[in-house]
Amino acid sequence: MGSPSLGFRAPMRKLCPNLDRECTLDTVLEVPVPDEMLASRPNCWHSMKAWRRSRRRDRRPSSSSSSPILGRRNSELQLLLRVVGTPLIHVPLHVGQARIRSLKDQPLESGMARYIVEQYVAAIGGRTALSSVKSMYAIGKVRMMTSDLPEGSEVVRSGRSGAAPRDGEGGGRTATSAEIGGFVLWQKGLDLWCIELVISGLKISAGSDGKVAWKQTPWHRSRASRGPPPPLRRSLQGLDPRSVASLFAKSECTGEKTINGEDCFILKLEAEAPTLRARSSNNVEMIRHTVWGYFSQRTGLLVRFEDSHLLRINGKGDRECTNWETTMVSQIQGYRQVDGILIAHEGRTEVSLFRFGESSTYCTRTRMEETWIIEEIEFNIWGLSIECFLPPSDLQKEQDVADAAVQGPGSKAGSPRDVFAIRNEETDSTDEEEGES
Repeated sequence: MGSPSLGFRAPMRKLCPNLDRECTLDTVLEVPVPDEMLASRPNCWHSMKAWRRSRRRDRRPSSSSSSPILGRRNSELQLLLRVVGTPLIHVPLHVGQARIRSLKDQPLESGMARYIVEQYVAAIGGRTALSSVKSMYAIGKVRMMTSDLPEGSEVVRSGRSGAAPRDGEGGGRTATSAEIGGFVLWQKGLDLWCIELVISGLKISAGSDGKVAWKQTPWHRSRASRGPPPPLRRSLQGLDPRSVASLFAKSECTGEKTINGEDCFILKLEAEAPTLRARSSNNVEMIRHTVWGYFSQRTGLLVRFEDSHLLRINGKGDRECTNWETTMVSQIQGYRQVDGILIAHEGRTEVSLFRFGESSTYCTRTRMEETWIIEEIEFNIWGLSIECFLPPSDLQKEQDVADAAVQGPGSKAGSPRDVFAIRNEETDSTDEEEGES
């Protein structure tokens, strides 16, 4: 497959200076960062140091407490990290799918989709090679930026309301400077994963221990996601072929389309009603979440990954409901072999965040873009145990309390996620209104 020119090929920094004692050795970074980040933001080391100190002083920092660190770029960085940094796909993976035996008893669309998935598995390296991978880690660099329409600008709705405007259509759009950073992803199996991402000196972490998916940011304490732990979208962008095959195992083939000169089959699947209800709350309702995969007819590889979800925020008092539609389109390129398996090493993701009310003729639309490059990737990491994927200490304490309550005498059967849902109830609507996905 062709490889895009992403324009930030400089090496990544794995050591940082000791800001407390100049005569001591450098500190090994948990998340390697590109040299461009240091050149564009010379004070990022001080920002990371100040954030670490604030986390030690206060385990629940607020947005106001983090504003001295983030400065005027506070809202832009929060939006990028929330929406683009660690997005999730709220469609369950189908573990242990059997190989195709007969397609006679299946609907035509489902049978074609399973055949296309089998072709993808064969093209990527085969089931034997995929089954030999028990764990992995990847190091990559990212460049993100946002652009939006001024508040109150009228947007003409045509086609899908959340679709990104074509080149030259977004009159009045204001672009921000690019933010550069890096990430480290650890994964074991399909449901154990952990990612740490640093952008311009700010760090966001997310993960799943197979029971609970969680997220930790500089402006909030650790928070758990509602419902069953969903897969990480970044792994589905050609980085983890097992997750891609498991995700589309029960999809349907809806047609064909040409993507960048490649004739592709389109596979589609939607989140089912129980999954949507588990993700919803009293204040936030997930209306739909749809995923599309575009597989090349020539090579069998995944060349484009797209998903769109619609949230409804219930208004308080006389306020009307607010709808958020988030559409993410990823162009996946740069496939290279790693231990006999083809892994996508480059790509670009475009995001459209569309906000509209029930009756208002005005709406806002924000566009975001990310380019990413995988610098290192390894399989079957020695010593990577389940303890590496445990949630942060504050969530772990709540999980222990929930487990004790469930196992206690006279208690009703339940899940630790119920405790997390109660704790998150007060803050979810605010986060969702700011574009968290």
